[in-house]
Amino acid sequence: MKSDKMDPKAVGPRIRMRLPLLTPLEARVVETVFALRSFNDDTSLKEIATDAGVSEAMVVKIAKKLGFAGYREFRNAVSQYNSLPTAEMHQELSVEDTSEEIIQKVFRTSIHALEETLSIMDVKAFDRAADLIHGARHRDFYGVGGSAQIARDAAHKFLRIGVRASVYDDSHMMLMSASLLGSDDIAVGFSHSGNTMAVIEAMQTARRNGARTIAITNYNESPLAQHSDVVLCSTAQGSPLMGENAAARIAQLNILDAVFVAVAQRDYTAAENNLEKTMAAVASKRKDKFL
Repeated sequence: MKSDKMDPKAVGPRIRMRLPLLTPLEARVVETVFALRSFNDDTSLKEIATDAGVSEAMVVKIAKKLGFAGYREFRNAVSQYNSLPTAEMHQELSVEDTSEEIIQKVFRTSIHALEETLSIMDVKAFDRAADLIHGARHRDFYGVGGSAQIARDAAHKFLRIGVRASVYDDSHMMLMSASLLGSDDIAVGFSHSGNTMAVIEAMQTARRNGARTIAITNYNESPLAQHSDVVLCSTAQGSPLMGENAAARIAQLNILDAVFVAVAQRDYTAAENNLEKTMAAVASKRKDKFL
């Protein structure tokens, strides 16, 4: 991680994406840093070590594990990130919040997730994902729980322009489908944590059979990401009440919306014609219902 060339907005997301690589104690030290609203370029190594209850050597080790040259580079990057106006967007929800405060906090958390996800978007990975989805013979989407809902939303959008995708949220069905994929096919795995075993196993099976794989996740160092040819990352800060998933879901839906537009662009005429057909079919059904 080269903080001097990095968009300051991307500092927080890049650090959060590497948190799965840390031990619980190391992660707690990072949480201590981000909890200090007074953290700036003058915050000493000793102060952080004392507040976190660890040695100064461990703080330096953590900074390097996060991709920085040392504590000073880590401190400068985090200090710049904390000084951004958007850094104040994310505020914890409280049981004492008024309805107006709840609305403000929930909306700002989503806006914050979108801003930060935009700052870390890998355009080359994005273009490759669009190419793979557009050129595939079969497209399998895998996800469970909330991630399956995102997969279904994406599949629905693609179907409107004639790009067919199958969505599987059962572990056995995922494996059966993945076993039938080949070199002309793709598998797209949806998992916020990147640790959903049912999705990972299906992606591994698809890859062994020659299919290309795309991961939609919050962590680019996760097991799902490691078993994927292309990784598209969202990022979101968690809260005790809503967790990370709520805001990350908004970011992932936007990533897929952008991919949808890029896929449509690959053959705009066909996409436009198919959209007219599918919308006409739906309109006809609605008309029949009221006759």
